[in-house]
Amino acid sequence: MHDSKAANELIELLPQGDFVVADKGYDNEVIRVKIRERSSIPAIPRKKNSFLGNSDIDWCLYKYRHLVENAFARLKHFGAIATR
Repeated sequence: MHDSKAANELIELLPQGDFVVADKGYDNEVIRVKIRERSSIPAIPRKKNSFLGNSDIDWCLYKYRHLVENAFARLKHFGAIATR
């Protein structure tokens, strides 16, 4: 099952925040509406084949998401080395 199918239930479990940051896999108007209903701003870039542009996204915030994702990848990598 694709992750975006379970995103609506996961969004309801999130604490209240100003932004919800996700990658292009969650580019879905249903998800965006759900985020806006919770008074948050979606920071999700649109897919390459989208007719709408990415003028409304905060790219600096999205780059921070990428840095956090890389940090978790490093932790997983070094955890595997440490537990050998």
